[in-house]
Amino acid sequence: MKLLLDTHIWLWSLGEPQRLSRRVAKELDDRQNELWLSPISMWEAFLLFRKKRVRISTDFTTWLATSLSTLPVVEAPLTFEVARTLPAISVPREDPADLFLAATARAFDLTLITADGNLLKTEGISVLAN
Repeated sequence: MKLLLDTHIWLWSLGEPQRLSRRVAKELDDRQNELWLSPISMWEAFLLFRKKRVRISTDFTTWLATSLSTLPVVEAPLTFEVARTLPAISVPREDPADLFLAATARAFDLTLITADGNLLKTEGISVLAN
């Protein structure tokens, strides 16, 4: 299965794995699954770090490099295809990051892992609820 990690799922898997459901933890540990991450999630993590809503013990660049080596992921690039998919996505509460993540899931045929109620209600994409 090809799984796109929502930002909070990625952060929880790195720092608060107890917040992951058993099913999600199992899927993340399954080496047969591909774990995908969007640069949008990196941007969101950076904003959370800058606002001091996420605490890390080093600078963001070092933390990011360590994070990417700890949890190997496939880059889910922001492409023209993702942008062309945006009009087909209707997220109940249009958060720009959520919209891009949903469009990425659809464009690359990925299952989005999330605990976000708005994304769980988004039609036209495959989701795995935490």
